[in-house]
Amino acid sequence: MKLDIFSEIQKRNCDANGGFGTLLEESLEQARWAERAGFDCWWEVEHHCTPDFSYSSCPEMILQAIAHETSTLRLGHAGILVPFGINHPLRVAERVAMLDHLSSGRIEVGLAKSGGKEWETFQITEEEAADNLVEVTKMLPKAWQESPFSWSGELWQVEDRDVQPKVVQQPHPRLWHTSSSPDSFKRAGQLGVGVLATTLFAPVDAFGKMLAGYRDAIAQSDAPNPNNESGVFTFVHVRRSAKEAIESGAPRSALWYVSSAPKVFQVPREIFYRNIRGQTDPRSAPSTTALAQAEIPDPDDVDDPNPVVALMKREFAGEHISNEEIYETLSHLDSFIIGDRDTCRRKMSRYQETGVDRLMCLVQMGEIPQQDILATIDYIGAELIDHFAG
Repeated sequence: MKLDIFSEIQKRNCDANGGFGTLLEESLEQARWAERAGFDCWWEVEHHCTPDFSYSSCPEMILQAIAHETSTLRLGHAGILVPFGINHPLRVAERVAMLDHLSSGRIEVGLAKSGGKEWETFQITEEEAADNLVEVTKMLPKAWQESPFSWSGELWQVEDRDVQPKVVQQPHPRLWHTSSSPDSFKRAGQLGVGVLATTLFAPVDAFGKMLAGYRDAIAQSDAPNPNNESGVFTFVHVRRSAKEAIESGAPRSALWYVSSAPKVFQVPREIFYRNIRGQTDPRSAPSTTALAQAEIPDPDDVDDPNPVVALMKREFAGEHISNEEIYETLSHLDSFIIGDRDTCRRKMSRYQETGVDRLMCLVQMGEIPQQDILATIDYIGAELIDHFAG
C-alpha cells in the first residue's frame, strides 16, 4: 500500500491566520517535504466558493507550481469537476496534457461528478453531471492519442481536430473516478478506471463492501488499458506520542472538517449522521439546495445514542470541546488515524487488509499549525512509508 497526500488547501479562519498567500506557501512547502519523506502522490481537489474548507479552485495551477518545486512526487487531480458547464472536456484534455509535460509525465487524472455546492454555483443538474462523467471518461484517451481526433457522443460532437499537446505518458495518464456510493464504485469498474473514495468517520467495512463491488465490475470490464487501483482519503496525524498528536489540534480539526462538510456538499446533516452510523454514504443522497433552516444550530439537539454523532451535534451547536475529549471519543474509529506510530500503523493496516492500494493522508486540515503538519509528514516518512511499501 502506497501512502499519498490529499490536499484541500485548507485552513480554518484563514484570513485571520496569515491569509491565502501564507496558506499557499505553506502548501508548497508541504509538497517539498512530502517528496523528501517518500510519499508517492499529491492529490489536489477542485472546489469553488468554499472559503476555509478549500481554497483549491484552480488545482491545475497549484499542480503546475508543485511540479516546478518537485521532481519525483506524482501529481493527481482528485478530481477534475467534469460537468461541461464547469470544465469543457476538450480543455480538460489540453490542460492535463500540458501538466504531463510540465511534470515530465507525473500526472494522475481523477474525474469527479462534483456535488451540490458546485451544481448550484454552475447551474448543473445531478443527471447532467453523471452523463458528463461517462462521456468525458470515454473521450479523453482518444483526444490524447488520435490525430486527427473526432468525437460523436450524445452530449458533444466534433470532427478532425488535432488536440495539442499530446501526453507524455503512454498510452495515456491513468484515469480515476472519485466515488462515494455502491453505484459509483460499480460505474468506475465498468469503465475500467481506478476509484478514489473517502470515509468521513464511516466504518472501514462499509468502504470494503463498495470496493468489492468495484473489483467485480472491473474484472468484467472490456475497457482498454484499465486502471484497477483503489485509493481512499482520511484524517492522518502521526506523532511520537498521542499527547503530541492531541496538542497539535488534529482531533478538533478532523471534527471540524466533517462538521463543515454538510454545508459544502449541500447535504442535510442527518444524512451525514447516518453515514457515521454505517447506514449510507452522504454523497450518495440527492443534492439538497434548501438547507438554510437545516444549517441553523439547535442548542437543544445535542444528544444521540451514537457518541460520534452526539459529538458532532455539540460541535455544530457551538459548544467548545477539548481536543482531549474529541480524541477520546473518536479514537476507536479506524478512519481517525491520529495518535502515536503503533496506533496509526494498526489503523492503516485495516485499509491495507481491505484491499486499498493508496492511503491518501489528509494532513493539512482545520487549525493544525504548519510546524506540526511538517512534523507529521516527516515522521510518516521515517516510520510508516517503507513499512507499508513492503
